[in-house]
Amino acid sequence: MSERKLGIVKEIVEAAGMSIAHVYEDLVFLNHNALLLQFTEESSRLLLRVNREAEQETVMGGVLLLKQAAQEHGMQFADGGDYALAQDGEESVRLEFFS
Repeated sequence: MSERKLGIVKEIVEAAGMSIAHVYEDLVFLNHNALLLQFTEESSRLLLRVNREAEQETVMGGVLLLKQAAQEHGMQFADGGDYALAQDGEESVRLEFFS
């Protein structure tokens, strides 16, 4: 796996007026889980996923800001489809990806 550029990703997220809510393995959750970034094998390319429960109209403006900021930092945030979170027991969450 390639090197993960979390520091640059944090700069991009903040440049777009957002914040990182949580990082887990190759996943970076943004703004109360409305958006999710997923690292790929290419160090300068991440998948940008949208929570199915998020206000789509509002989120799409954020998606554009993130993509522009990523490009300015030499990174690419590619459309990765949707995702959903569901409670899975008392202390765990299930994450599902959709294309």
